[in-house]
Amino acid sequence: MTRAKRKADHITHALSTGFSGGNGLHDVRFVHNSLPETSLMEVDISTAIGELTLSSPIIINAMTGGGGKETETINRKLAQAAAATNAAMAVGSQMAALKDKAVENTYTVVRKENPNGCIFANLGSEATVDQAKAAVDMLEADALQIHLNVIQELVMPEGDRDFKGTVARISSISERIGVPVIVKEVGFGIAKEAAKELADAGVSIIDAGGQGGTNFSTIENKRREIPLDFFDSWGISTAASIAEIAQCKEKVSIIGSGGIKDGADIAKVIALGASAAGLAGSMLKVLKESGTDGVISYIETAKSQLQAVMTALGTPDIDSLQKAPLVISGETAHWLSERGIATEIYSRR
Repeated sequence: MTRAKRKADHITHALSTGFSGGNGLHDVRFVHNSLPETSLMEVDISTAIGELTLSSPIIINAMTGGGGKETETINRKLAQAAAATNAAMAVGSQMAALKDKAVENTYTVVRKENPNGCIFANLGSEATVDQAKAAVDMLEADALQIHLNVIQELVMPEGDRDFKGTVARISSISERIGVPVIVKEVGFGIAKEAAKELADAGVSIIDAGGQGGTNFSTIENKRREIPLDFFDSWGISTAASIAEIAQCKEKVSIIGSGGIKDGADIAKVIALGASAAGLAGSMLKVLKESGTDGVISYIETAKSQLQAVMTALGTPDIDSLQKAPLVISGETAHWLSERGIATEIYSRR
């Protein structure tokens, strides 16, 4: 199967499978503040991740590219929505374009449609320094997103089977690329041990990419004769992964992603320790149903929802939202307790 056909299949299966559920955010509840002393009109949702300043925490996360006209159209429309809402945006893996310049336009369309926006290039962890530089140059990107997708590759019939040297490659890229490096899981979460290794390797931004959103094991299993369906329930939930990464004593910014649907979810991932939230599956669904205008409306609604939650909590900016007290219960509390992370650090602050 060609890479382009595989990319197109991913879009089809992502839409048909939807969210896997279980991102853990239902276990997170804010402590109500009856005296917030805030004004909705004064709430500031601007934020920073690593060296990047964003007008809002909403990121259109990596989805596609390299799969022919359909992926070009998707990226064009998403870039138009990003430009209209001043949202940061990541493209899907650019390895296809590095191997075949004929599909480069499915990625470069993003910068053409959004010349002044914040755009993340994207490659897998097998990338070399030269490939990383080429991906960034292709988009005049503001950062490079390196995705970790071990489970997807293992389930993918034609996927990689050798993952040695990943940390060393990421470290080399971080040292020599010239833009911030974001390391992102693709739906299976990042544990505190891996977060420390990444921080030690020079990574300044980690995207949790937790369980609960698009499930790439389910997608790849649809393409297998004998499914490895035990991987369909594999991973760390979004809520638990953010809390794990937040234990990293080295200074890293966190992006919360994995089944994020609205402004309330965004508020929760920020209170758990993130500085921004990545949305992909929900954006793709809206794009397919309502086009560019639908995505614009979706982003603006999420911003308004986030501002409403922040007003209710008495947190006029992202820094204060990160300190808002919340109670973690259920499976997420059990996971964190077993992992040696005291949930009281959130409920008693």
